[in-house]
Amino acid sequence: MEDENNKVTLHGMWISTYAKKVELALKIKGITFDYVEEDLSNKSSLLLQYNPIYKKVPVLLHRGKPVSESLVILEYIDETWKNEPRFLPEDPYERATVRFWATYCLQMSDTMKKAFISDKDVEEGAFDEFFEKLKVMEEGMKDFFPGGRSIICADDLRLLDIIIVCSLGTYKAAEEVLGMKILDPEKYPFVYSWVNTLLELPLVKETLPQHDKVVSRLEFIKQNGFTFQSHIS
Repeated sequence: MEDENNKVTLHGMWISTYAKKVELALKIKGITFDYVEEDLSNKSSLLLQYNPIYKKVPVLLHRGKPVSESLVILEYIDETWKNEPRFLPEDPYERATVRFWATYCLQMSDTMKKAFISDKDVEEGAFDEFFEKLKVMEEGMKDFFPGGRSIICADDLRLLDIIIVCSLGTYKAAEEVLGMKILDPEKYPFVYSWVNTLLELPLVKETLPQHDKVVSRLEFIKQNGFTFQSHIS
């Protein structure tokens, strides 16, 4: 019988890239967990109880104690379950550098989502800020991974791998809905190769939502609008 004192429960939403980061991290570490799908138009009393300040997903419940905010949860997982792979390096400077780029990637992802629901058309520059941030990410990752990141196994996934693939892993669905290139292999070859290498991993495939389902939801969001910041973190 599972030790109730060590029980892990994740409150998430299927299309939340933030919740998917935590779900993928738990699977990478081999942690058994229960999953609770939240309806963010009718938030459960448990979600409001566990995250009373932000009232968002994801929330990780461990030993009866809630942890919220995706990046905080990822670090909590790595510090609590110290088995390989470790998401963060041991060296303090390298850890700080990873944290910097992790935060930057989350900001880039939020910029993309804001552009997606913007009243501006693509031609009017709705995605200009996102593409600027993506270019910075491209150049930064070339320096951070001088040997490239085109050969990755599930046993060696790190914090930045988790964040980049969950942030950009459904880019093809966004491209289909928008009728434009989000991740152009000619302009962003490093990030393009990195994301698509990660997308081939079975663990990533089983975690990220199905393409057609994402397309359907994105079409709905594009037509009706969606204030993503009020629901997910």
